[in-house]
This record gives sequence, structure tokens and C-alpha cells, in this order.
Amino acid sequence: MKEIENLIEISRKYGADSRFVIAGGGNTSFKTAEKLWIKASGHALATIDEDGFAVLDRAVLNKMGTKEYSSETAEREAQVKKDLAIACITSDRRPSVETSLHNCMNFSYVVHLHPTLVNGLMCSKNAESVCKELFPDALYIEYTDPGYTLFKKVYDRIAVHRAATGKEPQVIFLQNHGIFVGADSTAEIEKIYDGIFAELSAKAAAPDEAKVDIPDSVTEIVPVVRQILSRGGRGLKTVKVLRNALTEKYLSSAEAFSNVSVPFTPDMIVYCKSEYVYVDAASAEDVLRQAEEKIEAFAAKRGFTPKVVAVKGLGLLSVGDDNKSAQIVEDVFADAMKIAFCAESFGGPHAMEPAWIDFIDNWEVENYRRKVASSASRGMVEGKTIIVTGAAQGFGQGIAQELLKQGANIVVADLNDVTGNATVEEFNNMAKNNKAIFVKTNVGDLDSLATLMKETIVTFGALDVFVSNAGVVRAGGLDQLDPKDFDFVTKINYYAFFYCSRLASHIMKLETAADPEYFADIIQVNSKSGLAGSKANYAYAGSKFGGIGLIQSFALELAPFRIKVNGICPGNFLDGPLWSDPVKGLFVQYLNSGKVPGAKNVEDVREYYLSKVPMHKGCTPLDVCKAIIYAIEQTGETGQAIPVTGGQVMLA
Repeated sequence: MKEIENLIEISRKYGADSRFVIAGGGNTSFKTAEKLWIKASGHALATIDEDGFAVLDRAVLNKMGTKEYSSETAEREAQVKKDLAIACITSDRRPSVETSLHNCMNFSYVVHLHPTLVNGLMCSKNAESVCKELFPDALYIEYTDPGYTLFKKVYDRIAVHRAATGKEPQVIFLQNHGIFVGADSTAEIEKIYDGIFAELSAKAAAPDEAKVDIPDSVTEIVPVVRQILSRGGRGLKTVKVLRNALTEKYLSSAEAFSNVSVPFTPDMIVYCKSEYVYVDAASAEDVLRQAEEKIEAFAAKRGFTPKVVAVKGLGLLSVGDDNKSAQIVEDVFADAMKIAFCAESFGGPHAMEPAWIDFIDNWEVENYRRKVASSASRGMVEGKTIIVTGAAQGFGQGIAQELLKQGANIVVADLNDVTGNATVEEFNNMAKNNKAIFVKTNVGDLDSLATLMKETIVTFGALDVFVSNAGVVRAGGLDQLDPKDFDFVTKINYYAFFYCSRLASHIMKLETAADPEYFADIIQVNSKSGLAGSKANYAYAGSKFGGIGLIQSFALELAPFRIKVNGICPGNFLDGPLWSDPVKGLFVQYLNSGKVPGAKNVEDVREYYLSKVPMHKGCTPLDVCKAIIYAIEQTGETGQAIPVTGGQVMLA
């Protein structure tokens, strides 16, 4: 049906544009004389398809404007909800609460959005007078609680407008909410929106969103704040840090923050709640003391922790139960700051009033939206943030992918930025409410590792697990291996594990100190060659033997801080690039070095190594990931070298 295709196209156009839609807000519809198609709850405009629209019977909807409902709020909303369910032809899709509003606008298409620029006007003190001056043919509706009450007011005002002008209003502005635009073609909808944007852009200055450097103290402060938010059975939180010219403006003082500390729109309450924490302190110690006091007081009062913690000089901390919800909080609150800035061009910002806020905070429909936005299946490492070094390809990529599937936020740390970015793109296509990022990293360089830690904390707020997987192999006998190759293998496989553990454990100590029930993990992907010597591969085996010495030593040192340090000792990943690369792979190296007696080709080398495994199979990333998850889940083991070799190495 061409009209539905047009509806999908315009929905995706506006849904993918953050100037018009934040956090999937707004809805779109198309109607015939008999039916109405409207975005169903829980579907995002940016990616919606035909299955994302609820279809309703207009014969039922048309009666709702004149039907008498209960005067008691809860009973009335239940009655309206029941009528919407009766009207809904697609019973598996919950129609938008604004369905009746779409139905009463006599145009084929209706597009309801919450554009930042429009809400800069709608959330201003002079909203009504400016609206009537700039858009005299539009309807302006003063703030009204969502649901039937709003529908009825709009329904009656449309009737008055129709009687007075003989025309249907194509544009309806809702104070502290957004805008409805109706037309009989999507092209006309776009033309109307373009005109409104042009008019408002000429009146309101654009906010400055230039990036501002985040101080290095972020790695000392945010992991502790995250753990304070997470402790006491509240679940691991994800925390995102935003700092730009706009956050600097509104976080510069308590007075400045007061301009954005009360919600402007229902969406702000839905996703960010209605109260926020502001911290202004000179030192990191004072920031943490003040943050802890205010977060715990907030939780005691509200029964949950804040979604927004604003720290002067550091940035906006957006808090979620997972990466997706934290990102929504950041997007919505950042949008609120832009709304406040734009509103200064129209007499200053006008926040929602306490009674309006209480209604949204307790409204069943909005609670449903929160539930839909945050719902997800739980993986075995759900909510944890895990760095995996050498994860751009091969074994590390496979390990990172399995951890991603189990719900972790993944940081791919690798030198190969082309492959690393491609890997992260692939990961995020399969991610649910979690996320992967790439940070170009030289594990043999402390400055590079410091950048890795900072990017991890800025993006996710924590470091729960560090998987030291990056490793190199240079095979050859005593008379063959160049000393430079020996040094290179030792640098990456041995020294780098020390560097990584040094920086990772510093952050983890801060986290465990803030939460007596929290454990963190450092895990080295070692090797079976760390358990038994390897002929003509002594540089690798020696570095891995040394790695186990470090694992045991670090485990003893870090145990009092509840940081577990363990090693996973895989067998041979025969199908990975380390072995199978036709130029530099181990099959080729071992063939050329004579490591396998009598081997005439690569297949001989492969079969030789398979013959050493009782299970007659190569090790896989999934095998190793299961061992990693075991090491993370248990709290009774540290300093262990866990073999995953198919029986090739059996411990006594």
C-alpha cells in the first residue's frame, strides 16, 4: 500500500534526525475513512516498518470525542484504554496514547514530534504570545495532562476553530510538549515543518555544543560514583560522561543548573525522572564525598538512584541500567539544556509545574513506556564493562563477541584501527542494550593505556573486567630467532600484562572500596605454552610462563581489594588467523622452522597438532569465553591458570 510506504518513509526521516526526535519520542499516523495506522508503543520511528504500526477501527474511535466517561481520573483512563483496545484490530500492538488526537485531525497524515527548536518556544515563558504572532493559523493548547483530558481539550478546540474559520487546523502546538502537523500528503507535512523551522531559526540562536576536554580526574571520580549508584543490590549501572560548551554553561553553578533542574516535557520525566543531583566541589575527594551524600539521600527519599548527576568542572553524568538507557538519559537531558537555551530567545525557560510532574511520574501509560525502554533479557555478564585487548580480529575478536552476546559493554583495544572499527560496527549490529567501542591502543605503552582507561570510563563509567588477550608469536630455534623478535614477544606478552594490570587495578581498587560486595577481574588469556614448554617457540612459551608468575603474584597482592586475577590457558585455535594466516601463520612458521618433524606441508602440521588433543579438536573462542565467564562469576578462586586444551594439557 503506497500510503503506508509513505508513512514509513516520513517516520524514518524524522525519527533518524535528532533535531526532531530524541529517544524515539513522537508518533505518526495515516488514516482512511475506516482505519487508522499509528505507531505502536515500543517502536522507534527511525527504524519502524509496517509491523510497527497498530491498526484501529475508526468507527470506534470516532465515538470517543462525544462519549461520556467517568469523572474519576483512574477509572476514566481505564475506560479509555478499554475502548482503544476494542478499536485495535492488531491486538498484538499497543496503540499510542495519543491515538485519539491523531484521529480527530481530519487529514490523511499526522506527524507528532518533539523538536528541540519547537520546544524552545513551547517551553518558554512567552510561548502563547509568540506562537500566535508567528503562527496565527495554528492552534495553541496550554499544558494539559496527557491522555483523555488532552484529547478532549484538543477535540473541542478543533471544533471551535472549525466553526469560527471554516477550516481544519493543520498545526497544533502543545505547551511543554510538542507539535502536531496534519496534511493529506507527506510532502506537505515536510513543507510545513520546514517553514516552522525556518521561522524559529530566525528568532532563536543555536546553542554552542563545542566539545570541552574532560579532565583526567574522570578516572578517579566516575568509577566510584558508578559503584555508589550500583551498590546495595541496585544492579550494575552504566554511566556516560558528556562535557561541552552547553554543559559548562548550565553546570557552572547551582543557580545556572536550576534553569534545567526541573523537567520541561513529559519525555524528560519518563527517561530522566524529575529530580537530579548537582555537585560543586573543589577536589576529587570532596566531589566524591558530596556525591555519595547526595546520591544516598536521593535514594532514601525516592526509592531509586538519580538518572542525572551533574558535576561542575567534570560534566554531565547520565545513568542507566544499561548502555541504551544511559544513552537515552544523556540525549534527553542534553536536549533539555538546548531547549532551555533556545527558550531564552522567547522570554526565558518555563518548566513544568509540580502538579503536571506528579501526574506524569505516576501515570500508568508513561510507566509502560519506561518498562518498554528498559526491558531486555539478561546475559551472564549483563551490565559489566569489559576491555579486551587484541580484539580486532582472531581469538580476541571471538572472545569479545561472545562476551557481547552475554550482555557486556565491550571495549575493543587494538592497534589495528581499520579492523578494529569494522569489528565494532559488526558488534553493534548484534548488540541489544549494550554497546561496543574501539580505542586504538598500544598495550606496550603506558600513555596509550591511560587513554584506553579514560575512554572506557567516559563511555561506560566503569571497568569491571580487563581481559589481557593481545599477544604475539615469533617461532624459531636458538640459532634462528633474532634477539629483536625475542624482545618484541616479551614486550607484548609479558611486560604489557604488567602495564595493563597496573592501570586496570588502580581503577578497580576505587570501585571495590566503594562497594563491599563488588568484585573485579583481571584475566590474562595465557596459553597451554604457559603450562608446558614449547620446542622452537621458547620466546612465546617463556613469556607465557612468566605471565602465570605475574598472575599468581598479582592475585596475592590484589586479593584484599576483591580483585581476582586469573589466567585462561587455551589450546590451539587452529582456525584463527594466528595459525591459519597463509603468510605469517603458525602453520607456516612451524613448517619453515622444522618444528614438526617430517612435515611436508601445512596440512601435516595441522594434523600433527590435532593428534596431540584427546578431544581431537582445536580450541575455539566460545570454549575460552566459557572459562572467562566462570572466572568472573565465581568469587572463590584467584591466581589460577585454567586450561582449555581439549585434554592436551592435564594438570596433576
